[in-house]
Amino acid sequence: MHSIRVASVALLSTAAFALAAPIASANDGGTTPNVTSFGFTVSPTTVAAGGTVTLNATGCQEPLVKASSGIFDAVELNEGKPATAKVDADAKPGAQYEVTFDCKGEKGTTTLTVAGHSSGTGTGTETGTTTPSTPSTPSKGVKAGLGGGAGGLNGTEIAAGSALLAGALGGGVFLMRRRAGDQA
Repeated sequence: MHSIRVASVALLSTAAFALAAPIASANDGGTTPNVTSFGFTVSPTTVAAGGTVTLNATGCQEPLVKASSGIFDAVELNEGKPATAKVDADAKPGAQYEVTFDCKGEKGTTTLTVAGHSSGTGTGTETGTTTPSTPSTPSKGVKAGLGGGAGGLNGTEIAAGSALLAGALGGGVFLMRRRAGDQA
């Protein structure tokens, strides 16, 4: 009888930790590679404000893939054919924007960087060289997060994980006290 109680405590504790662990590590702060069942690209990956990028998606079973970002208007890619998008002229130089590709609800993302300022010649033409600038805060659509693993947790997930852990620990204490009472 004693071994059944100990096994029950061990099983409850293992189950509680196994169920709580995925909740605690569900968001890794963006360090997981962006793996999807379809392929997608943005070319070039660095573009000047007001420039044009080519968007491409391959391997999607749906004939329509949607590409969107805070730096350009949403674009629809039909039957695997590439499309172009014009980057907003007011995009912040040096900022990185997230581009999202949506294939039947499955989403993949990549980063598009806005090139630094151009230095003009004073004649009204922009024929100077591009100089990199430090990243600045863009006005919209930037990929951001809390860092670490806390970015995706909400109150419900935290409460559920806490309840599982508290239940497992409470059950263990109860059974251990009951065991001590049986031996006395």
